[in-house]
Amino acid sequence: MTGVDLDPSAAGAADGLGGLTTEGRRPDLADLDLRSTADLVALMGAEDATVPLAVATAAVQIATVVDAVAGRMRDGGRLIYVGAGSAGRIGQMDAAEIVPTFGVDPARVIGLLAGGRDAATTAQENVEDDAAAGADAVQALAVGPADSVIGVAASGRTPYTLGALRSARRAGAFTAALVCNHGSPMAEAAEVALEVVVGAEVIAGSTRLKAGTAQKLVLNTISTLVMVRLGKTYGDLMVDVRPTNEKLRGRARRIVAQAAGCDERVAATALDDAGGRTRVAIVHLLTGVSIAAAAELTDSHDSLRAAVDAGRV
Repeated sequence: MTGVDLDPSAAGAADGLGGLTTEGRRPDLADLDLRSTADLVALMGAEDATVPLAVATAAVQIATVVDAVAGRMRDGGRLIYVGAGSAGRIGQMDAAEIVPTFGVDPARVIGLLAGGRDAATTAQENVEDDAAAGADAVQALAVGPADSVIGVAASGRTPYTLGALRSARRAGAFTAALVCNHGSPMAEAAEVALEVVVGAEVIAGSTRLKAGTAQKLVLNTISTLVMVRLGKTYGDLMVDVRPTNEKLRGRARRIVAQAAGCDERVAATALDDAGGRTRVAIVHLLTGVSIAAAAELTDSHDSLRAAVDAGRV
């Protein structure tokens, strides 16, 4: 079980946990272990299909978070996820994936996990009960007004994450809480509450299921659209992809070819001339300016579209 607050002083009495939606039990599933595998697969699929609908109820709040985070990152700030257990690992995964996909400095998107690196691969359920550790982790990063901190917890009560959110808000950072219950302490502590209520799980209290899926969907949306707002795409193309392996080199060639309307051989040559910089290759091919001039244009404009427009003048 993840995201459970057992510290009455941090987030209310422990005996209140049974009333949480995420801790609920489905009476209709009392015979779960007696059902056929085919029926169980269908059940899981049907339950998962309800998650996007729950996420959609928070669309306005998600958009608010995207704009707030993008504005701060545009001014040099960082996006920091905080969580424990499954929720923290999902945050760490999203942070890690943004780096190669959008060419972001890993110091700009960070995932804080209760228990640190060891907890990423080995469950350490006790570490989530330490609110002071969450606050300390935020303070160790010198979080300030330029930064955005998103706390993730199904229950909305996890002490580690709650401590981090409260510390971040005191430091002037933008804060948001992604939770799967209404009216949680984390929602109250953050500036924006993303309350995605997915209901009771197929396995009672196992919030790595629908709650975890909802968290992944919301963080995908936030981080991806923040990158779009920061000019990290050209249309639907990820023009800052880092071609660090053969798969990504092939993807970079296709992106350049698609953006410039040329074949992949021409794109490959331009990429080689540009030192693997996808943006530079695209500006060079679309505007006809030299590689050096294309590099200057991309370095002086946040978005590729603006650089292309400037090169065509």
